[in-house]
Amino acid sequence: MVMQLRPYQTEAVAAVYDHLRRRDDHPCVVIPTAGGKTPVMATICRDAVTQWNGRVLILAHVKELLEQAADKLRAMATDLWNRIGVYSAGLKSRDTEHPIIVAGIQSVYRRAAELDRFDLILIDEAHMLPPDGEGMYRTFLSEARIVNPNVRLVGLTATPYRMTTGMICGPENLLNHVCFEVGVRELIVQGYLCPLKTKAGRRKVDTSGLHIRGGEFIAGEVEALMDDDSLVRSACREIVDQTQDRHSVLVFAAGVQHALHVQRVVGEMGHECGFVCGDTLPFERAGTLKRFKDGGLKYLVNVNVLTTGFDAPNIDCVALLRPTNSPGLYYQMVGRGFRLDPTKENCLVLDFGGNILRHGPVDALEIKDRSSGNGEAPAKECPQCQAVIHAAYSLCPECGYEFPPPKREQHDHEASTAGILSGEVTETEYEVQDVYYSVHVKRDAAEDHPRSMRVDYRVGFNDHRSEWICFEHTGYARAKAEAWWKARSHEPFPDSSQRAVDICEAGGVAPTQAITVRSVSGEKYDRITKHQLGPIPPLLDGSDEYDDGDLPEYVGPPDEEIPF
Repeated sequence: MVMQLRPYQTEAVAAVYDHLRRRDDHPCVVIPTAGGKTPVMATICRDAVTQWNGRVLILAHVKELLEQAADKLRAMATDLWNRIGVYSAGLKSRDTEHPIIVAGIQSVYRRAAELDRFDLILIDEAHMLPPDGEGMYRTFLSEARIVNPNVRLVGLTATPYRMTTGMICGPENLLNHVCFEVGVRELIVQGYLCPLKTKAGRRKVDTSGLHIRGGEFIAGEVEALMDDDSLVRSACREIVDQTQDRHSVLVFAAGVQHALHVQRVVGEMGHECGFVCGDTLPFERAGTLKRFKDGGLKYLVNVNVLTTGFDAPNIDCVALLRPTNSPGLYYQMVGRGFRLDPTKENCLVLDFGGNILRHGPVDALEIKDRSSGNGEAPAKECPQCQAVIHAAYSLCPECGYEFPPPKREQHDHEASTAGILSGEVTETEYEVQDVYYSVHVKRDAAEDHPRSMRVDYRVGFNDHRSEWICFEHTGYARAKAEAWWKARSHEPFPDSSQRAVDICEAGGVAPTQAITVRSVSGEKYDRITKHQLGPIPPLLDGSDEYDDGDLPEYVGPPDEEIPF
């Protein structure tokens, strides 16, 4: 059976091959949690074994990930079933002859010669690579190069950074260059990841007194701060209240005693809550996790064990009952809710540790220079509804609360492109890397309210600019939509936003190559004012004739009169 890769997975495989052909160093692929790294690995393995007669080693850092990687590879690449071996002391398996070996780094880092020659070494969860210096991976790679001086290393991860030393790729690191990356928001827009909703806890904790060791808050201090009875009860009440219509709630606690406290309080509120930690017996952990995945257990609290590699697609709420100074850990916790599942429309993230305000939205993490404490918060909380949103919003998209203008008491890190005087106009042109189309329903609108088509232009990694095209409206909004359509397509003017999306996704409109975004000092929103378009495509049905419906050449009112 040949795997059908998603478009971005195909691009990732091609980027790896292009890097290996053109460069002498080691690439890294960045795909979000639940975005499907295993099909990429399986395709590379198949090509290496069947087309190049090579051997591949897949390294993982914990037994559970190793076992999971082997099982997923066998499931996704059934033709490789008998070519995959496992080398792990913990799994009591020491295969050395297969063309594809999945191994635990602890078991093999001094046994490269025993495993014989490899052409490619793939590192799953590559953010677990040690910092610069002599670690187990570096030791193994040095010995593997003795067996085959041309062996190449390829990393795969959702988070290409460590909490202590920043990005994992660098000239002197084991991995040197990110050859491909796709963002969380892109995959949500494309329908491959679950949409997220966020709320901060009503009762706030003050983390200013926490000390940092090795890049992370000191664990004992964090647990002492969070394991306050009134705080635990307030948080548990809020979790239960906010998840009445949720099915599977995963809670991250600050320590074992804190987790047991949470488990007890949730139980007192009439709901069973499971508990797992590093010391939980294997058979007990397996039973608890099975009940949670099967839907028999709604609440599950854990301590540092379900952050990486734990797959439960039914998770529709993640509660962060602990602060972390690590953007990677924060991402991995929230990432447990990324997977799609028929039982959920979105995943609710309840943050009681100020993590979103500290690190930014999970689709736009800010990796700060650890030597500097400067910089604005990358996100902010709405004081009216507790929604946690990007810092750029002046109006809360959840409830409409209008934020006061920011006060600036210190200079910014770099010169601003915004106008210095109210009303000053700044225009910036962006090259468009990709375009996504979707039907937009206005929040809290009546059932019969007209819908619009939302167009998201990707102009950088996790940087999107949007506009709304109002096919179902009347007046100026409708006329603007008609002019927009006439400039891009020979297809008949669509009678609904859904029809417009279908035509756009089928390739019935001209590609957008660049956009110009206008910012006006004192105004709340930027506006896309110009589009650089490619050629209009032929009609989708293959005919040569088209009818533009006699759409008018419309000249609208001045921009300041635009009502949306």
